[in-house]
Amino acid sequence: MSCSTSRVKMYLCCWLALVALIPVTLNTNPGVKVKLTAKGLEYGRQLGMASIQQKLKSIKVPDMSGKQRVSPIGKVRYSLTNLRMVDVGLPKSALDLVPGTGVRLSIGNAFLRLRGNWRVKYLRIIKDRGSFDLNVNGLTITTSVAMKSDETGRPGVSTVSCVATVGSAKVKFHGGASWLYNLFRKFIDKALRGALQKKICPLVADAVSDLNPELKTLNVVAKVDKYAEIEYSMVSAPIVSTSSIELGLKGEFYNIQKHQEPPFSPTAFSMPPQSTNMLYTGLSAFTANSAAFVYNTAGTLSLSITDDMIPKGSPIRLNTKTFGAFIPQIAERFPGLMMKLLVKTVKNPVITFEPNNATVQATCTVTAYAIQPNTTLSPLFVLNLDTSVSARLVVSGLRLAGSVTLNQMDLTLGKSYVGEFQVRALNNIFQIVLKIVVIPILNVQLAKGYPLPALGKMKLVNTQLQVLKDYMLIGTDVQFNR
Repeated sequence: MSCSTSRVKMYLCCWLALVALIPVTLNTNPGVKVKLTAKGLEYGRQLGMASIQQKLKSIKVPDMSGKQRVSPIGKVRYSLTNLRMVDVGLPKSALDLVPGTGVRLSIGNAFLRLRGNWRVKYLRIIKDRGSFDLNVNGLTITTSVAMKSDETGRPGVSTVSCVATVGSAKVKFHGGASWLYNLFRKFIDKALRGALQKKICPLVADAVSDLNPELKTLNVVAKVDKYAEIEYSMVSAPIVSTSSIELGLKGEFYNIQKHQEPPFSPTAFSMPPQSTNMLYTGLSAFTANSAAFVYNTAGTLSLSITDDMIPKGSPIRLNTKTFGAFIPQIAERFPGLMMKLLVKTVKNPVITFEPNNATVQATCTVTAYAIQPNTTLSPLFVLNLDTSVSARLVVSGLRLAGSVTLNQMDLTLGKSYVGEFQVRALNNIFQIVLKIVVIPILNVQLAKGYPLPALGKMKLVNTQLQVLKDYMLIGTDVQFNR
């Protein structure tokens, strides 16, 4: 083998090793998408302006002093102290999306009203003092904000640039000799304008940074129950377009004790260009099926049914007398005994979303036992049960809840311990058992709901839910309670 051939192979191995180190999440489709619309951005602008206004009210301009030669009296020493904000106005602002980057906030025609004290000394021995008002008008602020994903998988923001311009700063003095301070008014105007311009952008940057603690409240790992949790970490950077900001979240259920990937992956899906609501959340069939995988793997999708779980008014009882009417050999071999049914899934249930229809297909076994007087269980038969249920989904608070109804079921004989019998004769019994026992128990669990991705004290209002092809879409407005 030539040296050049060996070198090529070595380079190839190195490249393969590097590719293997690339995080899997780079090519991971999101299981959940969250889209913030222009209406949502407008609500965000209102909250942001309130925050910036509070920041500007906290402006603290340090005491200033200096000396200026003023004709005809010579050098005048001055000091401005105790400068404090009394009013802030932000009458005009706009928040625009910058595709691929983030947002740009523009504030125009803003004004500030400040008050302070002045003091002067001239001709070495003559002093004067008083108060003054500072009116700042024509203030404009333009800041660009970048959006990214932080190390925890949560969204984060940072200030990229900021420009603040003070149109005019006019001082009105009170007290003292008016002829005196009118001589050096223009110097004071300039000094105060410069001092304010230096303060504004850092305060705006602080207001932007203050958003990050709020964004860090995203429930990237939300506990569901003692078995499962759902992960909502971001799988890529936010996608900023001309009309919305879209976040791609993992949206996968995991076993709390052991994270195990299911034998399937999320497929790509696109949300429709809707803008009626502030926020849209798309939950894919992958998310629902990852839940089914977790619960099935944990062995929780099984149910033991005894006669005390059957409503008292039901003509169907779980005993060998009832079943003996359809399978005579049961009554003959196990007379007068109560029975027990064990319903257990044998593979992961499959959830599918079609327009206006959510369906769950489940393949189970039903094992019937006769309960002996000493509580020993004697197996009678094993049935294969294929069921289809329709799911009704609702949003309750910050949780997705649901309920199911039986569509159809199919019984086949898996194994009999009592000889041959016609399985079809048991159809009515098992339909009743499913409808009055299994499905109500399942609906109690589904009614508890599963946490949706949410920030802090967010509240959903005007919520609507649609089931579409391969995903469900939740449209909602939001409110933040502080």
